[in-house]
Amino acid sequence: MAGYRLARAVRESKSAESLPSRDMTADRLGADGLRATMGWFRDALARHREALNQLNVYPVPDGDTGTNMALTLEAVVAEASAAGEAMSEVCGAISHGSLMGARGNSGVILSQILRGLADAVDAAGHVDPPVLAAALQQASAAAYDAVSAPVEGTILTVVRDVATAAAEAVEQGVDSLIGLVEGCQRAGRASLDRTPELLPQLARADVVDAGGAGFLLFLDALATAIDGRPLPDPPPVDPAAGVGATTGGAGAPGRQDEAAGTRYEVMFFLEAEDHRIGDFRSAWEALGDSIAVVGGDGLWNCHIHSNDIGGSIEAGISAGRPFDIRVTDLFEQVEHVESMAVLSVGGSDLQAGESPEQGTGVGGAVTTVAGEPVRTAVVAVSAGSGVRRLFESLGVRAVVAGGQTANPSTEHFVQAVDQIGAGEIVLLPNNKNIVAVAERVDDCADAVVRVVPTRGIAEGLAAMMAYDPSAGADQNASAMAEAAAAVVTGEVTQAVRSTESELGPISAGQWLGLDGGGLRLVAQSAAQAAIGLLDQLIADDHELVTVISGADATAAEIEEVAAWLAERHPAVEVEVHDGGQPLYPFCLGVE
Repeated sequence: MAGYRLARAVRESKSAESLPSRDMTADRLGADGLRATMGWFRDALARHREALNQLNVYPVPDGDTGTNMALTLEAVVAEASAAGEAMSEVCGAISHGSLMGARGNSGVILSQILRGLADAVDAAGHVDPPVLAAALQQASAAAYDAVSAPVEGTILTVVRDVATAAAEAVEQGVDSLIGLVEGCQRAGRASLDRTPELLPQLARADVVDAGGAGFLLFLDALATAIDGRPLPDPPPVDPAAGVGATTGGAGAPGRQDEAAGTRYEVMFFLEAEDHRIGDFRSAWEALGDSIAVVGGDGLWNCHIHSNDIGGSIEAGISAGRPFDIRVTDLFEQVEHVESMAVLSVGGSDLQAGESPEQGTGVGGAVTTVAGEPVRTAVVAVSAGSGVRRLFESLGVRAVVAGGQTANPSTEHFVQAVDQIGAGEIVLLPNNKNIVAVAERVDDCADAVVRVVPTRGIAEGLAAMMAYDPSAGADQNASAMAEAAAAVVTGEVTQAVRSTESELGPISAGQWLGLDGGGLRLVAQSAAQAAIGLLDQLIADDHELVTVISGADATAAEIEEVAAWLAERHPAVEVEVHDGGQPLYPFCLGVE
């Protein structure tokens, strides 16, 4: 992929602190060298993000391992860049940044690896072959400690094998840091190649572990920091990769038994005394799997897959104070292997040194609109430039980029609220997985904040029709919630795998019509799915249909839907808007 090439263009774009400096030699790195390594690691993950996303098939094919790892490193680099010159300051920034910035299961495990590395390097004050070997051992141990039920054939295995190879090389007398790194790279690639032998899901998909592949980019970044060699280009992205493991076939797990049937990913930070974490882990082990609890000194980053959202959060409340709670429906992610973290439609490759959030509009980016002061302002979540413009035209003062699997944090909402400066705020999450995070904002912001729990774009737009900027937040929230509840909504998306459903077999590539109750029909085109869904949604007393076309909807498909409405429901008013939202060619609202 020419767009991912780094070589000279990337090296020339980096600041001086990201290039080999006086504290970097072939045998030793200092604070600047470690800081530069984190920058190169961030860049490598950003460039390989899509390739890693395509590999992600375990425990569910949510397709966002690369994105989560890249965003975790973005938080690390942000803190490390602001740290002082001392090694202790850089290591402290890496440790804290990785803890607070971890996203998803892969990000949590990566954060623990980096914390283990940073602790070992901090104690030594530099990086040389013996220190790197010890740091890798500590990183591996920390990663295994973070996971309640370690699974071999994952990043855990790759890190352990690399650490073992490093220790053996030091014992054999290797004294060149770059030589040790090159030996670790060889051991890591061999370990990664073996992951399908250890994990049947990988073997069925004919792919290697995504997290392990992402970790090996750390070794590449370390080599770049030592002698300036270019980072590797990502491999070509196979459109089928990451889907094969869940495509129907003998022995292929269906979505109900994938990850032991756990449906939701629950993440939060937990303020709790360290001695209470053991009981907290035990409580979570009874509720789900893919458990990772990392941190210390009273602050923990917690991740679980569970069917019991409330119980998972209550366990945290029993141990201390959970905050920044994020919930993702994993079964919906199974329907959409492609990551929705990249929300800018048709976005180009990242430029050298550019963060994923800067380059793609990933969940959390805030756009504000200037205007006259109002008593109550509205903050809405939006995926797609057209949808954003629709909300802004209806009076929304701040739009937070987000959507399925690209859930903004409480901090992002607080940032939007602070930028607006209004005394009262109404939040429209426009996605059921973002409602819980939005509901925490009132405790974190100076303004009075109320949430209208909108679950989709159409509900959010309907809510805005009842918005009164001169009324208070409570009055607005009540009226807007009533308006949102009055709209009947539907969405069209494409199946990325073959499966069985309540409607019968579904083949990868077919189009699905969904409403608030779930799957309603299967069709051979997006337009047919939209028409079939509208046929079920429109009743005799409905007066208005809103069609929001997505980035993948063609002009012919939009015209086909509009023509059907004109013929079958001539008395119904129809509004068609270009939303530009990814993966959903049609979002529908009926009132």
